[in-house]
Amino acid sequence: MPALASHSLRSAGAPFLGVGVGLRPKHYPRILEEKEPAALGVDFFEALSENYMVPGGRPLRVLADVRARFPIVLHGVSLNIGSADPLRQSYLDELRLLAQRFEPSLISDHLCWTGVDGRNLHDLVPLPYTEAALRYVAERVERVQDHLGRRLALENVSSYFAYAEDAMPEWEFLARISERADCGILLDVNNIFVSAHNHGFDPLDYLAGIPPERVFQIHLAGHSQKGELLIDTHDHPVRDEVWSLYEAALRRTGPISTLVEWDDQIPEFSELVAEATRARVILARVEGEEQREQSARGARPAPAPALAPHQRT
Repeated sequence: MPALASHSLRSAGAPFLGVGVGLRPKHYPRILEEKEPAALGVDFFEALSENYMVPGGRPLRVLADVRARFPIVLHGVSLNIGSADPLRQSYLDELRLLAQRFEPSLISDHLCWTGVDGRNLHDLVPLPYTEAALRYVAERVERVQDHLGRRLALENVSSYFAYAEDAMPEWEFLARISERADCGILLDVNNIFVSAHNHGFDPLDYLAGIPPERVFQIHLAGHSQKGELLIDTHDHPVRDEVWSLYEAALRRTGPISTLVEWDDQIPEFSELVAEATRARVILARVEGEEQREQSARGARPAPAPALAPHQRT
């Protein structure tokens, strides 16, 4: 068993929230009817930013109710950070207003491009991993962060092709952007597993190349197989191999806010809670082992983050 890393210093940009799930309309009734936050069995909710960039209506009322009882994070799919198109000022303005209203613990989006010439592909397309792309994206991330007045976390996407121009592995590209732009990383463990299978690399090499202090949040999800490819579909439970990779990730990063995603063939809320509970058990086990190792070395153990539901920030 590899030695556990010590992570007493965690960026102020990444508060530990526990284990959360995505906020989806199918589950609105269950969430709204429960007046005791602890009874829901989750610690925070992740809202898809674009779903709440609206002038009014039920989505905003629901988000306000949820925010009154839970921490929330905002997760976007349309920042288009790697596109040749200019950054969309109207999008950034709406995102800033949403953040000012709801005070999320984190804002994240994807390290990819989603469209060009004003057309949205409705897909998360990977970037070429080159020095030029690195400089270009890092400068755009800095501009986004300046506009929002806060640090952004970028998520690694799953990929199904690579560019002939690639000059470095994906994990180096992601790590160097996070350091150059002084932003965070949303580490999607399922996407690492999917891409590792599709491209033939070792997912542990990916974890080893990520600076632990830059990881602000972790995503877990299920995937599907189409022929030889694994596809990040978010429509299945988390696979055992991904749970194992998640535990390996925690041994490098220490306790990190963890989000279970499920976006298609969405099950009952109780099934999501069961997945969140499994993540919480792994978090507690890794943290307990780390504290025991610190005690054995004579180091003073850092206090364990509370894992109780209904934490507030």
